[in-house]
Amino acid sequence: MNSIVRTLDLFHGAGGSSLGAQLAGAKIVAGIDYWDIASEAYMINFPDAKAIKADIRSVSPTRLRDLVGDVDLIVASPECTNHSCAKGAAPRNEASRLTAFEVTRFAREFRPKWIIIENVIQMNRWEKQLELLNELHDIGYNVTQEKLNAKDFGVPQTRRRLFLVCSLLGEVKTPVVGSGPITAAKRVIDLNGTYNYTPLYQPKRALATIERAERAISELGPKEPFLIVYYGTDGSGGWQSIEQPLRTITTLDRFALIKPSRAGHVMRMLQPAELKLAMGFPPSYKLDVGTRRDKVKLMGNAVCPPVMKSIVNGLLQKQQA
Repeated sequence: MNSIVRTLDLFHGAGGSSLGAQLAGAKIVAGIDYWDIASEAYMINFPDAKAIKADIRSVSPTRLRDLVGDVDLIVASPECTNHSCAKGAAPRNEASRLTAFEVTRFAREFRPKWIIIENVIQMNRWEKQLELLNELHDIGYNVTQEKLNAKDFGVPQTRRRLFLVCSLLGEVKTPVVGSGPITAAKRVIDLNGTYNYTPLYQPKRALATIERAERAISELGPKEPFLIVYYGTDGSGGWQSIEQPLRTITTLDRFALIKPSRAGHVMRMLQPAELKLAMGFPPSYKLDVGTRRDKVKLMGNAVCPPVMKSIVNGLLQKQQA
């Protein structure tokens, strides 16, 4: 890389996009997020960047540019809950979805070489997505839409997301997907007794939990550990082998580990430290903020750093070609 790629992260959350860009060689200069827990995590993990805790709609791009200078790359993960199928049949908050247009507001002021917008796949069905794309084109960006699965980038999780990759420098190079073996969930799960377990069979255990566990035991046999979908449904029997990538992590406790013991099968929820690794964050990432629930939410909302790293690497290679 011939020059430092100065990067601004909008809706930074846990900082997965910033970390991925940083691993590709970028310098993170600032990030904006409204959630105090996310802002605290960002300050801890990116101490040299300016962390702005504010509603992005109240932030002046001109004043921010005066504060941090020019940027080459904007990464952004606008609010996704009101696009996601996880919202179910609940009403959508259009004001929340419209925060995606904050990206173009900042793009007009900073005019970075590149913009990368991440969101759930369902954003494609949003009636205003075409308007967003047209605004990006009007500013001068070539836009490529990529549907990428984190498991194809070495992440031990099946997580499909939409990436709008935008460039002022011409057509965008498709991210390089690794050709190596898929990483299994067992690579990031602690099976060594670090955490406390409770018996699977106990009076207060939900019948649906027992049924999911018994389906897994019937399929795998009584000696194999496995995971169940504790929160929500997945259309696949409610369980999975630890030999496969973890299914999509959400903002609520979703997965429980069940394993055999001398006293029978025991169970515990996956812990934030395990979810962090399953998102592709390195062990060095500090998650010492908020409550356990806050940590789970941070990870469930995050961008997988290896995916962002690959996208940014592709942009830089295109520039150097």
